Amino acid sequence: MRSAAELFGRGRALVGMVHLGALPGTPRSAEPVAAIVERAVAEARLLAEAGFDAVMLENMHDVPYLRRDVGPEVVAAMTAAAVAVRAAVDVPLGLQVLAGANREALAVAQAAGCGFVRAEGFVFAAVADEGLMEADAGPLLRYRRAIGAQDVAVLADLKKKHSSHALTADVDLVETARAAEFCGVDGVVVTGPATGRATDLDDLARCREATALPLVAGSGTTPDNVAAVLRHADAAIVGSWFKRDGRWSEPPDPDRARALVEAAAAARA
Repeated sequence: MRSAAELFGRGRALVGMVHLGALPGTPRSAEPVAAIVERAVAEARLLAEAGFDAVMLENMHDVPYLRRDVGPEVVAAMTAAAVAVRAAVDVPLGLQVLAGANREALAVAQAAGCGFVRAEGFVFAAVADEGLMEADAGPLLRYRRAIGAQDVAVLADLKKKHSSHALTADVDLVETARAAEFCGVDGVVVTGPATGRATDLDDLARCREATALPLVAGSGTTPDNVAAVLRHADAAIVGSWFKRDGRWSEPPDPDRARALVEAAAAARA
């Protein structure tokens, strides 16, 4: 099992999310890949210089998302961005390809030298914005073996945000965490109900007791709650608060980024 320090550069880490501009072929696409890559590099550098411990890339501006399968144009653009960011910053780098395009994420990560991917729908099933998202732990980990990407860690969302979990209402969060661990995941992610909404501290505490795997808070971390979050979680992925006005779709605000890093440092002390 890889530790949080191995995945994110330290325990109780802050992971900053870079939201790539809308990629080719998606409804909001309006700029060339070179411009998307240039901005991703600039944002990743800003986060690293502010003191974030790791960086992630995500295609969140591609909304509305495709379920599981994205086109080669998205994979190519994500790879171009990941390769450029990997060359620009000396912190651990991960990525996610929405929605639930976990194989594509592994392929990009392997090509670009990323350390981890965030995977939706690893165990059990849920009804997401995009429709029914069935479990893919078996095919995904076999694909990772087939392409020789065992060094790329898989972090699985549990009861993921923006989804209905009525299908698995009789399987609670703790049992979902245990199932993911049984199926060979490298870490688990717990979120609030939507982007920017705080992760429930009781959910984190219960998962912390249930698994020794790296535990990540996947939404809603702010300077006000980061101490409480990092009491339980090994890392927090942040993609909203450090942006202008705290909105995920806005550019990063350097002052807000530094404020969050300082709050995390105080919490560790």
